[in-house]
Amino acid sequence: MRAPGNKPDPHRRQRRMLRAVAAFEFFKGTFVLLMGLCALALVHKDLWLIAESILAAFHIDTDRRVAQMFLDFADSITDARLWAAARIAFAYTALRFTEAYGLWHERTWAEWVALVSGTLLMPMEIRELLHGFTLLRSAIFLGNIAVVLYMLYVILANRREQKQHIESV
Repeated sequence: MRAPGNKPDPHRRQRRMLRAVAAFEFFKGTFVLLMGLCALALVHKDLWLIAESILAAFHIDTDRRVAQMFLDFADSITDARLWAAARIAFAYTALRFTEAYGLWHERTWAEWVALVSGTLLMPMEIRELLHGFTLLRSAIFLGNIAVVLYMLYVILANRREQKQHIESV
């Protein structure tokens, strides 16, 4: 029950949702940060040998077609590609962490960053889904659609509220 002098906070639900989105973005940033660190850990390593060890650990015969594709892929990765992957991962992580911070602290610029970055990533996510539906790909795609639509709703609602406030003054 609310104390007699306190007014209800109409933005409480919105604040909770923005924090949920911020946590989602922070999780995505953390995951990609770990992938970037893994890429750096593989620099100057014999990736073919590591791939062969992984196959052995899972008792996968190296004569199988999929295993050969995995080994060929590992053999084709260069240190330059690993460094490039790490740089991209760290840039993406910086964007996600900045966005998460801004959303957590209810910054208008962060709402726009979330809307624009989420919208720009949609074509890549659709391409990934076209390569094959998996539970992870589908969940990420649906989560990002929900974030983009919610950010659009928040931005439009805030604009409406500002317009009403200006008209009432």
